Amino acid sequence: MSISPDSDLETNNHKATNPEPVKTTSIKESWHLPKLPQKTKISIPNRSYSRLGILLLGLVLMALGLSWKVVWLGLPGAIFSLLLSVTIILPGLKAWLLTYLTPDERRTLAGFVGFVFALLGLFKYLGVYRTISRWLDTIKWDEFGSWAEWFGAFGQILIAVLAVYVAWEQYVISRDLTIQQNRITQQQTIDAYFQGVSELALNEEGLLEDWPQERAIAEGRTAAILSSIDASGKAKVLRFLSQSRLIIPLQRDQQLGRPILDGFGNYAEDRVNGIRVISLGVMLAGADLSGQDLRWTDLSEANMVRADLSKTDLVKANLSRTVLYDANLSGADLKSTRFFYGSVETASPRSRKHPPNYDTGAYTGAVVENADFSNVQNLNREQRYYICAWGGKLTRNTVPGGCDGIPNLLEGE
Repeated sequence: MSISPDSDLETNNHKATNPEPVKTTSIKESWHLPKLPQKTKISIPNRSYSRLGILLLGLVLMALGLSWKVVWLGLPGAIFSLLLSVTIILPGLKAWLLTYLTPDERRTLAGFVGFVFALLGLFKYLGVYRTISRWLDTIKWDEFGSWAEWFGAFGQILIAVLAVYVAWEQYVISRDLTIQQNRITQQQTIDAYFQGVSELALNEEGLLEDWPQERAIAEGRTAAILSSIDASGKAKVLRFLSQSRLIIPLQRDQQLGRPILDGFGNYAEDRVNGIRVISLGVMLAGADLSGQDLRWTDLSEANMVRADLSKTDLVKANLSRTVLYDANLSGADLKSTRFFYGSVETASPRSRKHPPNYDTGAYTGAVVENADFSNVQNLNREQRYYICAWGGKLTRNTVPGGCDGIPNLLEGE
């Protein structure tokens, strides 16, 4: 069925002339009245304070009864105070048990207390107490004077032992603090050395420019610090000098003796005629470097007579022309460690009379006579051959795997 526009118009006019009544809300619904303040409760003093007052009164009565020797006053006061104290203690004890003990722990505690009391009652029925009483009656108590003296002496011994233990603990703590302080002081000394050597060897532009007197002062500083620090400090100094190329022979010009660049951003090496900024010389003779990290360190031409290099990491270290006479290298890691240049068949130890030949290896090798190579790690074939050939009888006996088939060139065998 279709609806005409006239009917819609009539409907709208009827709504306009007869509007629907607006719903009104009551005053109670439209306004929220503030709540009247409730009557304040009168605070009642805590019962605990009143109990404490009554307990104090009971204790006063007990004290008066004791002082006046009145039994009928002191005894009730004591009994009353005891019962009241129990009523005060029990709630706190219960709260503590519920707070700090789990149900299992509370059951265990109750079981233990019950076990103790049951055991005491069982001893009563079994006559244990009577047996102990008869045994005590048979003891000669006058002899316990000497026993007391023995126990007194034993107690004094225990006190002396305790005093020694406390003193030892104090010594250990003081020693540890001293060691820690020495380490801090040593590190500060090493840092100052690094800074001083860098200022001596470098110019204002940061280029290496060392002069004879500066080299002499740098060598003097190095000798002084190497003699005053421990093995770990020595290893730090040697790694610094090696990585800074201060102990590597550098190629120099023929006019001012300045180091020459190799065209690849580094200073050129010259093993034959080069001059080192710092020459180690005999600074490491008898030095303790056991267990240290000397990887990639250039120790060539250093005099390390009787040096302790046991368990030292010498991976790719340069020991060519190094004097290792009577040195201890047991357990050291010799992976790719250089003992010579050139071929192993033509290489030989350094000599005072003959200059080194870095092409054939003659007189470029380390002096390994009487050195200890027991239990060394990663020893390759060429290293074994050189050490066995030029180490002598004592050294050959320490090489892992033996020296069978390798001639003893040092003694002409």
